[in-house]
Amino acid sequence: MTIDHFTARNDYRHGVFPDEHGRFGEFGGRYVPEGLMAALLELDEAYSLARIDPGFVDELAALLRDRVGRPTLFHQVPRFAESLAVPGLRVYLKREDMAHTGAHKINNALGQVLLAKRMGKSRIIAETGAGQHGVAVATVCSMLGLTCVIYMGADDMRRQASNVVRMNMLGAEVRAVHAGGRRLKEAISESVRDWVSNVQTTYYLFGTAAGPAPYPKIVRDLQTVIGIEARAQILKSEGRLPDYVMACVGGGSNAIGLFHSFADDPQVRLIGVEAAGRGIETGDHAASLSAGSPGEMDGAYSYLLQDEDGQISRTHSIAAGLDYPGVGPELSYLKDTGRVTCRAANDEAALRGMRALSRSEGIIAALESAHAVGYLMEMAEDGELPADSVIVLGLSGRGDKDLAIAAQRLGVGA
Repeated sequence: MTIDHFTARNDYRHGVFPDEHGRFGEFGGRYVPEGLMAALLELDEAYSLARIDPGFVDELAALLRDRVGRPTLFHQVPRFAESLAVPGLRVYLKREDMAHTGAHKINNALGQVLLAKRMGKSRIIAETGAGQHGVAVATVCSMLGLTCVIYMGADDMRRQASNVVRMNMLGAEVRAVHAGGRRLKEAISESVRDWVSNVQTTYYLFGTAAGPAPYPKIVRDLQTVIGIEARAQILKSEGRLPDYVMACVGGGSNAIGLFHSFADDPQVRLIGVEAAGRGIETGDHAASLSAGSPGEMDGAYSYLLQDEDGQISRTHSIAAGLDYPGVGPELSYLKDTGRVTCRAANDEAALRGMRALSRSEGIIAALESAHAVGYLMEMAEDGELPADSVIVLGLSGRGDKDLAIAAQRLGVGA
């Protein structure tokens, strides 16, 4: 990682994004109470200086290498590719599940905690859905000696109990949120309330490439290490760029981290796979890009799920990390410009993808990532993949946290 890592490939051939107002086209911005505006401007200034400071960049690069295990694995999955019955198909996985803590979330957590220390903040708060962001934040706070409070929806705590244990073991205080849908959206709301009350000493470590500016830019920059590595790795393996780059999409940090380094290469098709839940037609889903409309939520203007009166819709996904009614502004922009193709996979497709990769390659993927695996299987079955295609698929996390759900739904318990 170098300073160029934070400044490369921001134009998409349409302009530099985000602009000085934190917008990606019409998306983004800062829709926050007046009491938070000064904190966001302070954060923006601090990050603008840190991203060009060799000391900050070098420290982050060293920790990513020595403590996270970057670069992460990148390899073909030939038995899985063969099962798709497309002649000459090559499928490569970008293995963020092999990073320390088991997901891509630690890339962002590490960078933002270093930024918080630089700003003199002694207390970190964060929200989490599937728990992987919470685990990553708790891990880094333990590593660097900061106080940590994690907000998590009560429903998510129940279905991701193993990650709650991990956060507690790491010394974090996990606060259950019982309001509303008792999931990620409500955890974000509680985090913001805390931040407003403790803004002088507290750093809010937002977990995905959404929220008010400058968070979408910060999270994107810290996650682009995924795509930068993947681009170099596929060129080394194939001598050319892939035909498809695929990733699951919830808030969007994993996807934008992988897509960003390929966004200016029009021959590479970028496919973001959202959670169709029980089916788009049922309304029980979390597919904001596929079935939502633009609106304001969690401090930014982006695609979200809302009713005719602009009230945020309740969502459903078997994957807690995708169970969120919005998506980041950069992915919203890339959808509207046609650069990212938005698709959705339902719960059954995700479970099928999880089982298929486990049985063919010995890799138990997180249910979030399994949505992209399941959709790839559907593409092959529908004849959408040309012969000799090369595919890079982002495996954002490992499935340890989802084993209880898989055991119940797939009948693979002890």
